[in-house]
Amino acid sequence: MPGKTDNEIVIAAPVDVVWEMTNDLESWPTLFTEYERVEVLDREGDRVRFRLTMHPEPDGTVWSWVSERRTHPVSRTVHAKRVETGPLLEFMHIFWEYHEVDGGTRLRWIQQFEMKPSAPVDNEGAARHLNEQTRNEMRHIKEVIEQRVAA
Repeated sequence: MPGKTDNEIVIAAPVDVVWEMTNDLESWPTLFTEYERVEVLDREGDRVRFRLTMHPEPDGTVWSWVSERRTHPVSRTVHAKRVETGPLLEFMHIFWEYHEVDGGTRLRWIQQFEMKPSAPVDNEGAARHLNEQTRNEMRHIKEVIEQRVAA
């Protein structure tokens, strides 16, 4: 059975601001703590293909992959997937949704994935790691956006 995570956070900012800032890929190295670089490879309409490169790990390992995002502005949703899955993943799909709520915008990510049999962790272990990392990233995104809105 594939792995799945489902996380959300409320950001004290208008939905239009949260949508704009989180879909500005070139700003992701500031918005996310784990990304060192984003290189947009191709844009066509609401689809963008890009390479993400993470900050080096303590042992010097650098992870990088190509992903694709399709934004759906009317429904305020995004479908994303890794195009290059690398040595650990069979697949990774991420669904983003944005809802206006009391106090701001609820940002939700649902990640569905499958680890390769040769990966050092199974789907359950990967889900634990992704849940922790996602919550940390969401808190950082919330902080960055709320500071921007306050300024």
